[in-house]
Amino acid sequence: MSTYVRKAVVTAATGGIGLETATALAASGFAVTVVGRDAGRGAAAVARLDEAAGRAAGRFLAADLSSLEAARALAVQLADEGPLQLLVNNVGGMWSRRRDTADGIEASVAVNHLSPYVLTEALLDALKAGAPSRIVNVTSSAIMAADPTYEETEPPSPYYGMAATGRAKLAHLVHTMDLAARLDGQGVDVVAVDPGPAATPNAAEMTIDLLPPPMRPLWEQVQQGVKRPASEAAAAVVAAATAALPTGTLIGPAGVPDDTLRQYLTAEVTAAVRRWTPRLLGA
Repeated sequence: MSTYVRKAVVTAATGGIGLETATALAASGFAVTVVGRDAGRGAAAVARLDEAAGRAAGRFLAADLSSLEAARALAVQLADEGPLQLLVNNVGGMWSRRRDTADGIEASVAVNHLSPYVLTEALLDALKAGAPSRIVNVTSSAIMAADPTYEETEPPSPYYGMAATGRAKLAHLVHTMDLAARLDGQGVDVVAVDPGPAATPNAAEMTIDLLPPPMRPLWEQVQQGVKRPASEAAAAVVAAATAALPTGTLIGPAGVPDDTLRQYLTAEVTAAVRRWTPRLLGA
């Protein structure tokens, strides 16, 4: 007799919140595809998942999701494998210095919004085939620091990493809620989750320069926040992935519904993002 195994994909899952999330999902019964850039870290992550699950529960697929081409190629590979029950778009980043991707796109926009957008859209048929299924998009309270203007790829103001990431995460939260409405009744739930700050590899690289000057008095508070264990932050993501929740729910750092970030989804921002994203993707 064959045993039905739920399949999950977790991006940026070789360390930090992604690895903790993937480990918990493996222990709960999922077969988990860990997506990351480094094969050595990927192998270590798979070993940890297998140990936590007491079985062969993980595998690693290499993809640099700062590249939209790589996101599309990953989606093709995953879609060819058939039905999927869970996609956790954990990939993201925040940097103190502005950087461009190989596509010539500012990295915050590419990694926090466009890449998971492309991956998700290309996997919708697989997720529908795997219904009941769920998409979990990891968001961030950096949205509170966003400059919510979307007339150009980037606003004309100076680059500050938290504001740039917040702007990209806000755009992706618009997409998340639009997707929840579009897929309603089709067996695919869509949930957003803000896991809060945590001790992650990305956080370890942060400097005060990522904060807009008016926010710099909060630097000590930020540093305290990123001492929080990644496993604690991941608990919110796991709750978003596995709890019984209505589609369109927004989960906060405590792992329960929290609409704090929803106030930033104004009609003006939503309309602007709906114009901006297809333009960036050349649609």
